[in-house]
Amino acid sequence: MFKKILIANRGEIALRIIRACKELGIQSVAIYSEPDIDSLHVQFADEAICIGPANSSESYLKIDRIISAAEIADADAIHPGYGFLAENAHFAEVCASCNIKFIGPTPEAIRLMGDKNSARDCARKAGVPISPGSDGIVDSEQEALKIARKIGFPVMIKAVAGGGGRGMRIASNEGSLVQGYHAARMEADKAFGNGAVYIEKFIVNPHHIEFQVFGDQHGRIVHLGERDCSLQRRNQKIVEECPSPLMSPELREKMGAASIKLCETVGYQNAGTIEYLVDDDGNFYFMEMNTRIQVEHPITEEVYGCDLVKQQIQVAAGEHLDSHVVNATPRGHAIECRVNAEDPEKNFMPCPGQIGLYYAPGGRGVRIDSHAYAGYPIPPNYDSMIAKVIATASSRTACIHRMSRALNEYMITDVKTTIPFQLAIMHNDHFRMGKYHTGFVEQLLRDGVPLMR
Repeated sequence: MFKKILIANRGEIALRIIRACKELGIQSVAIYSEPDIDSLHVQFADEAICIGPANSSESYLKIDRIISAAEIADADAIHPGYGFLAENAHFAEVCASCNIKFIGPTPEAIRLMGDKNSARDCARKAGVPISPGSDGIVDSEQEALKIARKIGFPVMIKAVAGGGGRGMRIASNEGSLVQGYHAARMEADKAFGNGAVYIEKFIVNPHHIEFQVFGDQHGRIVHLGERDCSLQRRNQKIVEECPSPLMSPELREKMGAASIKLCETVGYQNAGTIEYLVDDDGNFYFMEMNTRIQVEHPITEEVYGCDLVKQQIQVAAGEHLDSHVVNATPRGHAIECRVNAEDPEKNFMPCPGQIGLYYAPGGRGVRIDSHAYAGYPIPPNYDSMIAKVIATASSRTACIHRMSRALNEYMITDVKTTIPFQLAIMHNDHFRMGKYHTGFVEQLLRDGVPLMR
């Protein structure tokens, strides 16, 4: 087992990894940018090293500084969390060349599955259904138009690298395709340093279902069920739940088997998530794979009774998958709300600033993953998420009521948050019946859903 792990991330996920390290008896090293000096992950880690200014390209994305910090601290492993360098194959290779274990999949698997274009090719070869689209990277707007005319509008233009909704555009006609093609390329190049895009048929109002997979270094691969991530705004997830209200046992078995087969094809190790689009008839199409731990991993942990981050560390150290993970069975229902520092009344405008009063909800079946506290200055330089509220109960109905109670208890003053909007979702009749899709949130916003508090 590792003696010391450096966490190459910030915020709640850095704190989450530090807690896993403490439970495993492993020393932790936090890195931080100058504005993050007051963040809890800096306070809770055994050591902390400043690696640069606010700009991510000069701090959390600066590979040489992160490796230097690991060498100075004598860390024998690095956990990348999610975002930043978590799906960067070059970073994983640099770690290996410096005799530092990268806690995640191999560089080869990251390259194959982290690149959405090659991932589609792998899925095709593994017999996993994919939506119609380009055979590879689309190099010009003329080629984009040719493909779109062939498969029919609407189409989705997607960056081959990264995630979080960046580098994605929907085009419903030739004019919007040309505009979206260039916009997606520019956004992807700025966010990921890679402006390559591909095109696929846009499936109108599907469900966004993802399967949690896990593999060890001994060839064992399992899945831990699905999460429904259909409640999105501009391709950014707002609310997730496990299991999906759409899922039947037969469809779960079919999609789970496809997920494992795909992982076996590429020799996948550690935690990963395979994302699908599913229509109302139960047809599913491979979308992409995230070669890292997901933001929404806690709902799988709560339903399946396991610790995915600790398992990441153990598997990276060469241990077999724990029997409680291999034999895990679902129990009850879990919902996660991502609390962002954004104003729902002003088109979800980011609201950085200093938190005044802060009181997190508690009680049975409520989990809060957060790095926020009273007086915490939310920097404007990074993602606006400040907390995740996870509610768990014996049934979906009870879980919705518990989440409503928890959101009503949450007190954060002096900054606007998404809590009133998420409360409105919890009280929406269609959501309560499980009748929603990827266009549901935008539909609520168009209809002028009244915010609740």
